[in-house]
Amino acid sequence: NIADGVFSPLEGFVGQEDFQSIVSKGRLKNGLAWTVPIVLDVDDQTAAKINQAGDVALASSGERFAILHVDEIYGFDKLAVAKTIYQTDDTKHPGVEKTIGMKEKLVGGKINVTRRIAQSPLRRYRKTPSETRAEIARNGWKTVVGFQTRNVPHVAHEMLQKAALNLYDGLFVNPLIGRKKQGDFKDEVILASYEALIDNYYPKNKAMFVTLHTEMRYAGPKEAIHHSIMRTNFGCSHFIVGRDHAGVGTYYHPFAAQEIFKDYTDLAIKPVFFPAFYYCKKCLSYANERNCPHGPEVREELSGTKMRKMVSSGEIPADHLMRPEISRLIVSFKEPFV
Repeated sequence: NIADGVFSPLEGFVGQEDFQSIVSKGRLKNGLAWTVPIVLDVDDQTAAKINQAGDVALASSGERFAILHVDEIYGFDKLAVAKTIYQTDDTKHPGVEKTIGMKEKLVGGKINVTRRIAQSPLRRYRKTPSETRAEIARNGWKTVVGFQTRNVPHVAHEMLQKAALNLYDGLFVNPLIGRKKQGDFKDEVILASYEALIDNYYPKNKAMFVTLHTEMRYAGPKEAIHHSIMRTNFGCSHFIVGRDHAGVGTYYHPFAAQEIFKDYTDLAIKPVFFPAFYYCKKCLSYANERNCPHGPEVREELSGTKMRKMVSSGEIPADHLMRPEISRLIVSFKEPFV
């Protein structure tokens, strides 16, 4: 992701000054917006070896793929960093738990890729920012709205995405593929579900489906900014930020991920705040508070959490909640959850 420009303007793992600035200010030391540190953690023994080597090879599953030009090695206060990034020091928070479990030292330096990681079924929709920008240009899209997800699509998601298509030239559906918390849908289930949705229910040449291979951090508002910057790099002009974006449990206010954009008016991408869609039993259709006068007693709210609970209990969502093709597909997986 660093080498391909997904994390632009970063050219490697951040050094200490950038790290401290990101944690304390939500910006790089040069003032550019950046809210989530991209780091490489190593133990003390490895740090000593790296310090002597200067340049080191990075490997995945025993295969070397990049050279890290080491600039510095530094320590950090895990608990203080976790509390600032995630706004809690509760170790039940998956981001805090991961931070506390990191190794003692961080390595900063630029990266040069020497070999591309081999394609796999989960990477079949992966594209680089240069590739997506070229495709956007070929399509003639002047405005592109990005949609982030870590869930299978329910009908409220579909309605939201299609509402966005009424306002912008193209829709960039960008599910996150990577480490998730227990109970989330598996990556292969998300991919198969969106294949079914886009192939059957979206106009041709209006929606681009590209996977983003990184982990969920569950950093709420700070991760919303991080997600928007990545979508800028892919070529989006706008980015949908929903209720409790990148949240987990009750750690963040439901609209904190929208409010934080007031502090980042310098971003090249514009956030889009759609009111949540729900099924109105009086309107007999999907609606939101802008176009439906009815109260909560006749509303059927949808969420990724609700869909996960229904599927995990063996309940097949009704057709007005989830497309039947997608429901059937999900239950065809022996174990659809992480």
